[in-house]
Amino acid sequence: MSETLKFSTSELQAWLEQETKSVFVPVHTKAKKLVDEMRKALDSLIDTSKMLLDNSGKEIEKRNMRVYKRARALNKLARVFVERYRQIRVPEQVTYDSAETFVQEVQKAFAVTDIDVRTWFPRISPFFILDRRRFSAVLEKAKMTLKELESYISKEYIKTKTLEDTFQLIEKLTVLEKQTKDLEEKKTKVGADKSLIQKQIDEVQLRMDDMKNTGGITQLNQTGDEIARMLEEVKHSLQHLQKPFIKLQSLATHGSGSGLTPEELNKLAQYLENPFEALSTEKEGYPLLRQILVKLNRFLSEDKLKLKPEKARKAQQVVIGILDNNSLDSLYQKCREVATRKARLSTSAEVAAAERELSKLNEHKELLKRNKGVIEGEELAISRNYTETLERIRNHKDEIQKNVLAFLNRKVVVA
Repeated sequence: MSETLKFSTSELQAWLEQETKSVFVPVHTKAKKLVDEMRKALDSLIDTSKMLLDNSGKEIEKRNMRVYKRARALNKLARVFVERYRQIRVPEQVTYDSAETFVQEVQKAFAVTDIDVRTWFPRISPFFILDRRRFSAVLEKAKMTLKELESYISKEYIKTKTLEDTFQLIEKLTVLEKQTKDLEEKKTKVGADKSLIQKQIDEVQLRMDDMKNTGGITQLNQTGDEIARMLEEVKHSLQHLQKPFIKLQSLATHGSGSGLTPEELNKLAQYLENPFEALSTEKEGYPLLRQILVKLNRFLSEDKLKLKPEKARKAQQVVIGILDNNSLDSLYQKCREVATRKARLSTSAEVAAAERELSKLNEHKELLKRNKGVIEGEELAISRNYTETLERIRNHKDEIQKNVLAFLNRKVVVA
């Protein structure tokens, strides 16, 4: 075997045509000639069928009752023949596969025609004898043409099928290689679009961070952090009252009654849900909490809340500390101060303007993120298509190389 030859797709096409033209061109030319002869034979059959149609139609018009029924039968049969042969698709581009499909269609049509002739021609006898003989002669000639085409395809044309398939693969490969270039360009463009939109997202985020770290917004954020810490402190200070508060609330809504006024009951619910907000919104001396604790202490003393002794003891210690020792005063003042500062900052013109701007920037950032998601989806689709196309290219190249080796005994590599 000679050395391995390396070709690009376009170079391989020209080389293969040169190497095989002495074999392939004559075979392909003869196949095209035979297909054309078969087309002419079908045209002759259509013309002869039209002759049957016209002649039978003339006899029908004469209303000769001796011929009338036969003429109608032949007229109907001739219409079937014309439609049948017109439906046969003659290949515009002759290949082994298209020629073989063409032969199969003609074979089926002729097989059905033979049945029709055997069934109906005897029934039409003795009329239209010359017309029937003429049609049968044209049909037999067409069968001979078909037999010649079928024999050539199965004995000669099939020898070059591998070569023809290889030329078709090269054409497909050329298309696929162009597709990869187009996909590479799309990947580059989408990548640039993605980088640009990410840069815009980063710029918007940087502006938002700068706004959050300057002026009233920073103070407001710091105040929010303080409130979070205050909330934990209030929760810790009232932790032993959590269970008693729940029991007291349950008595008010489902039990025999807690003695709480609607205002006190609402405040109790607030202490359970957000104790910082509840304490910071109390009037000086947190009177509502004191009223609730007085009533709670009575229930604890009378053991109406059904608490475990240890829980009841700790709850009473907290109640006494708040009512008698003012243990919440310092925490209350801190909560009031922080809440007041937050309210002042929240309503300042500077913070309001900054928050509006932050809201706009955030909306713009979310829009950019959605656009980026669309681009990433497109990028994924292109990458998947690109990978699949490369795989098809590899498969086509492998098959081409095997076919050339089998047909010419030459080893080639498609670069």
